[in-house]
Amino acid sequence: MFVLEYRIKPVASQIQSIEEAIRTTQFVRNKVLRFWMDNRAIGKTEMFRHNTFLRAEYSFVKELNSHACQTAVERVLRAINRFFDNCKKNISGKKGYPRFVRRESRFSCSSSNA
Repeated sequence: MFVLEYRIKPVASQIQSIEEAIRTTQFVRNKVLRFWMDNRAIGKTEMFRHNTFLRAEYSFVKELNSHACQTAVERVLRAINRFFDNCKKNISGKKGYPRFVRRESRFSCSSSNA
């Protein structure tokens, strides 16, 4: 994976938009994870269909880029696969169901130029 790092100085409206997108992505991830927990026999296709259902049901999810929504579902799938792989390999300390993501503020609105 290729990662680029940037230092930006966003204005308040940009910070609000970024935080809203992050919260929406976390919402989609948590809803898909809960859907998997309630219906254990589902697969990848049903999870992506549930994502489509969420986009139709919630207007704020529809406003988010579809690629970001699909990425949230893919992260849930990776967490589930990692859970089952760790169980099969008997890796101690790394077992446990995938957890829900908490809503935390990622940006501070201070005026420091650090």
